[in-house]
Amino acid sequence: MKVTVCIGSSCHIKGSRQVVEQLQYLINENNIGDKVELAGTFCMGECQQGVCVTVDEEFHSVTPDSVKEFFEKNILSKVK
Repeated sequence: MKVTVCIGSSCHIKGSRQVVEQLQYLINENNIGDKVELAGTFCMGECQQGVCVTVDEEFHSVTPDSVKEFFEKNILSKVK
């Protein structure tokens, strides 16, 4: 599974660094680093949507406050 987080200026202002850090922590905590590739990219063209994240090309809008719920629903449930 490939998870890509936008680290462009608009998403950075909205908390992409915190989103990346939390995802790194959750991936390690759940021992799924061998199943999940976490990557960064610049603008995805959906700047108004908040921190843009794709999971295997499927778009999601994530905030630092919604990372855990997003992770459990869209990543953990699909790789376990």
